[in-house]
Amino acid sequence: MTYNKRQIGTEKEKLAGAYLEKNGYEIIEYNFRCRQGEIDIIAKDGEYIVFCEVKYRSSSKSGTPLEAVDYKKQRVISRCAFFYITRKHWEYLPCRFDAISVTDSEIQVVKNAFDYIE
Repeated sequence: MTYNKRQIGTEKEKLAGAYLEKNGYEIIEYNFRCRQGEIDIIAKDGEYIVFCEVKYRSSSKSGTPLEAVDYKKQRVISRCAFFYITRKHWEYLPCRFDAISVTDSEIQVVKNAFDYIE
């Protein structure tokens, strides 16, 4: 069976979601899309609403998964998060941005991987 990038991405996002749930997060939504872009996973961790970017790499040829969460990507996620929070009227809730690195051998979560970017 041949996989396309979207299928692989969805598979790895579900894997990351299961990992988060095992570690106490509650998944709210996968693949939230709006005009500004997309957020892979939106979850709750304690009092925090967490916006998660999942990056998968099968090898380190093109860098580590976390290196792919660059400034431009952070800005897109920040804008989507602002839209989401505003739409849900959750402005009063604390939020953070986590990056999740998925490789064939491990899953790594970086809490508070970046700050909100306007």
